Amino acid sequence: MLKRVTVGKIRTAHGIRGEVKVEPLTDFPQRFRPGIRLFIDQGQGERAVTIEKARPHGPLLLVKFKEIQGREEALALRGCLLQVEPWEVEPLPEDHYYIFQLIGCLVYTVEGEYLGILTEVLRTRAHDVYVVTSPEGKEILLPARKELLPLIDVARRRIEVILPPGLLE
Repeated sequence: MLKRVTVGKIRTAHGIRGEVKVEPLTDFPQRFRPGIRLFIDQGQGERAVTIEKARPHGPLLLVKFKEIQGREEALALRGCLLQVEPWEVEPLPEDHYYIFQLIGCLVYTVEGEYLGILTEVLRTRAHDVYVVTSPEGKEILLPARKELLPLIDVARRRIEVILPPGLLE
């Protein structure tokens, strides 16, 4: 079963009418538009909400949900995550992937040697780095550069890599 994808975090309430300040955790802040349904992950449960209105507020967004009526209700949501179903994410260009699509993929060399499972993606200035955990529990750090990744098949949950010389030493 696919987990929901986090697209924002509620920072605090704004005003007295139930608006909240949201930190977008997505490259697509336009997803916060009226009529869009989100799920609020409250830790002990979830709640479906619909965006009534949203507008920029510095690096944050001010969002009003139809289901949240007052400041006290909004304050109770402080720190909660906003999520969408995995099939509701914004489409990406060809050969681009969301991190949640890559996590859990089995990683092999192009020669067919099993390296492990992709467990994390580190974001760096130069390029992402894939953290692959071997069956022995060792972490392998692979530069996520196109020329080193001839195959990424998220449907089959398989990634093939060309290992740079000396990487496993």
